[in-house]
Amino acid sequence: MHNTLQTILLLLATAVIVVVGFRALKLPAMLGYLLIGVVVGPNALGWVPDTPQTRYLAEFGVVFLMFSIGLEFSLPKLVTMRGLVFGLGTAQVGITVLAVFGLALLLGLDWRAGVALGGALAMSSTAIVSKMLSERLELNTTHGRQVMGVLLFQDLAVVPLIIVIPALAADPGDLAVSLGLAIVKAAVVLALLLSFGQRLMRPWFHLVARQKSSELFMLNVLLITMGLAYVTELAGLSLALGAFLAGMLISETEYRYQVEDDIKPFRDVLLGLFFVTVGATLDPALLMAEAPRVLGILVALIVGKALLIGGLAFLYSRDAGVAMRTGLNLAQAGEFGFVLLALAAGQAVLAVPTMQVVLAAMVVSMLLAPFIIERSERMARHFSGAEWMNRAMQLHNIAVQTMATEGHVVICGYGRTGQHLSRMLEREKIQFVALDLDPERVREAGAAGETVVYGDAARREVLVAAGVQRARALVVTYADVPSAQRVLAQVQAIRPDLPVLVRTLDDADIDRLRQAGAQEVVAEIMEGSLMLATHALMLLGVPLARVLRRVREAREQRYELFRGVFPGGSEEKEEEPERLQRLHSVFIVPNSAAAGKALRDLHLDDLLVDVTAVRRRNTRELSPGVDTVLQVGDVVVLRGAPDSLAAAEIRLMQG
Repeated sequence: MHNTLQTILLLLATAVIVVVGFRALKLPAMLGYLLIGVVVGPNALGWVPDTPQTRYLAEFGVVFLMFSIGLEFSLPKLVTMRGLVFGLGTAQVGITVLAVFGLALLLGLDWRAGVALGGALAMSSTAIVSKMLSERLELNTTHGRQVMGVLLFQDLAVVPLIIVIPALAADPGDLAVSLGLAIVKAAVVLALLLSFGQRLMRPWFHLVARQKSSELFMLNVLLITMGLAYVTELAGLSLALGAFLAGMLISETEYRYQVEDDIKPFRDVLLGLFFVTVGATLDPALLMAEAPRVLGILVALIVGKALLIGGLAFLYSRDAGVAMRTGLNLAQAGEFGFVLLALAAGQAVLAVPTMQVVLAAMVVSMLLAPFIIERSERMARHFSGAEWMNRAMQLHNIAVQTMATEGHVVICGYGRTGQHLSRMLEREKIQFVALDLDPERVREAGAAGETVVYGDAARREVLVAAGVQRARALVVTYADVPSAQRVLAQVQAIRPDLPVLVRTLDDADIDRLRQAGAQEVVAEIMEGSLMLATHALMLLGVPLARVLRRVREAREQRYELFRGVFPGGSEEKEEEPERLQRLHSVFIVPNSAAAGKALRDLHLDDLLVDVTAVRRRNTRELSPGVDTVLQVGDVVVLRGAPDSLAAAEIRLMQG
């Protein structure tokens, strides 16, 4: 007992330290777990013994991983993407397996090892690729849809491979019988579970959910997952197949999202343990001796998969740039490859030395994946002549639609927030140009007569084509901080005086976005809490005037640009539009009269104009004092009536 506790503590301590480091480096946590296994495993420090109990516990990680895949299985999505999934995806997996199979035979390996290696190397990393595509806002691009279609088929292909690989371990004379029996048993189990399981699952979950007990609901999920895994194991199949079927059955009910949230901690912890055990099988001494073979397999894996997938994608889309991006995004190995490799080694289908060399190459390929994906755009533009033509055509289309537009607002993202903003701008007769990366959304908006164009707002040339130099403001309507920072960097380089508003989810990102150049940041948590407080106070009997005053005070404290705008609630009348206060930004250029002068010497208050902010070199000084000295390159944010603002701008620029 003491030794077991010591092992668990060592694993927990190393996992926390290493995974924190990998998160800081923005690398997948699974690679950290693999490194832990290598270091503390029996072939290195020897802190964690290689015992059947440890390996069996780690197998539950695979069970919950397959359960999650089944839970995310969506028949409507599969039907929608059937061309990509069963066309491009089937071709990629099938040709990869055949190519590796043939190469294994040439190298003198057993044909069964070739099948197992082909299945393992055909997989790509769903976790790494989908995360990076999401961060780069490329999920809805042409190559993004191709990548996700291939990944979806790879996930489905794991299921038959999990059935076939254990059957390959049978004696050569009984192999055909074993394979046939495995397929028949899988078909029978699948038919029974899908026919009867779907009829029972929803009413059973209704019964459990009516008890309104979260622990009972969690116990029920674990019972179904482990129970079906046990049933498939009794049938001579794998635990993972039963878990996948359990996820599929639950995905057809309305409880799938609750189940997904509940199961995630179990899945991540046990899957981490699985990757630790995979890493523990690696022998560092053997890998050093086999470094040339590891390097050769690594190069063959990345280059071979990139060329194969890129070629298939080109046949599918006839676009060299899209094909190159698709190939580079999927060139690495995947987490399911580890599952299949461990299964093959455990069934003695694959020799341990061969497994270790291939495993090392797969790990390194996943380490390189983020860097390859990050540079895929640049490589596609550099090597593909057609890509330059497509890019030029896209920019031409944007420029044509925005050529006659001036004094407009550039809206980055035309989702629900962007659409609501555009409606308000239309009511005020303010022109706008919206940029979005969803082709279907752009098409529908164009059909409705709205100026919405396809383009990535984080790219300099797209912003220039959208007329950012002629715009009055730019608004980032989607809550993606890294992308917003890239947009802000481009705006600072092109037009540093342009007011930029950014949406974010959390208050914690406000300072980062302001330092990047945002004039104001609207956090959804802040606005949501204000609305909750407003309704709560009114329900509690607080007078409406006092509630509005509290909200106004909170907003003035949070949004510095609003300070003093509403001194008496509504003192500025609609019938006096010339006195309505507004904000205006002035860029201090060389030879400006205000350059080198303190604010007190400019006497802007005589013009009834307030200086609310001064942005300097991507930083922002809030509520500047009278001693603040203006410099060339500063952006001065003024507040006042239109005629006062015009006079203040003349004083700043001409004296």
